[in-house]
Amino acid sequence: MAAGDVPQASEKGLGTTARILKGIAAQRGWEHSRLRHYHRITSRLRTETGDGDIRRLFTTAGALHNNFYGNDMRSDDGADGLDDVATLPGKPGPTLGPVQFFAELSREISGF
Repeated sequence: MAAGDVPQASEKGLGTTARILKGIAAQRGWEHSRLRHYHRITSRLRTETGDGDIRRLFTTAGALHNNFYGNDMRSDDGADGLDDVATLPGKPGPTLGPVQFFAELSREISGF
């Protein structure tokens, strides 16, 4: 990933992660229209599954989002963050599925 592409790719990582959480929340009838709802969703999923990585991966996606505005990340750090959030669909519990996630992520960050 080229250095100039890091901010845009960072934002795409959060957007894709948010869509996964929205999908899970919609399936379950949980609120999902505000940032605080995403924190609740990840906490609920962590409680249900016992997997603390779910919340950690959302936090990583948030750091990627912050990078969109600050552009402080090196390209390898941005790529590592995107690799991390790409593992979210493989976590236990209801997800949209890895194939759909990777297809969405690939479309979102194509060209980076």
